[in-house]
Amino acid sequence: MPRTAPLRSLVVSVLLCCTVLAATTACGGDDSGSSSSSASAGNSTGASPTTSAQAQKYAKTKFVANAGLAAGAAYQWIVKPYRAGTFKKGAHGRKFALVKAGLASAFAFNRLKAAAGNAKGDPLLSKAVAPLTAGIASLEGLAAKFGKGEAGAGDVGAVEDVINSVKDAGKSAGAEVTDKVPSTSQLTG
Repeated sequence: MPRTAPLRSLVVSVLLCCTVLAATTACGGDDSGSSSSSASAGNSTGASPTTSAQAQKYAKTKFVANAGLAAGAAYQWIVKPYRAGTFKKGAHGRKFALVKAGLASAFAFNRLKAAAGNAKGDPLLSKAVAPLTAGIASLEGLAAKFGKGEAGAGDVGAVEDVINSVKDAGKSAGAEVTDKVPSTSQLTG
């Protein structure tokens, strides 16, 4: 039996790395803010808005949808398990919780980046969200840290702070964000 433990650790490590790599690859690249997860929140007909007011309305709607998904994923799979002690060494379900936290981190980063892009379509929202882009960018490497089990209280706090700042910025611009927990299939792409 002693030989299976290193083998099991190797298999879990390989699966964890592949999962994080697949998640970051699937979530990356779309700086414009338009994606399949936000398509239902915006203009579902595919036609472009004809007036400036319509464009601003869709920008706010997309911002709220993307920021809500990011907030829901961060709370459900990062903040909540951390507070419950699931990320501590020896905790029951730790490895699975860390995999989900890595996926949620990559997903939240992608959706926050998209929300920041959406905010550019509305002058008031753009001014409120612009100072937060550095905070959003700071979350980029967290998926790997969670995947390796190296994320700590500071990392979880950073996620919470950025999410709360984005929510506050949206509220001040008339686009109140509420948490919307994404499905597992949305997390994995």
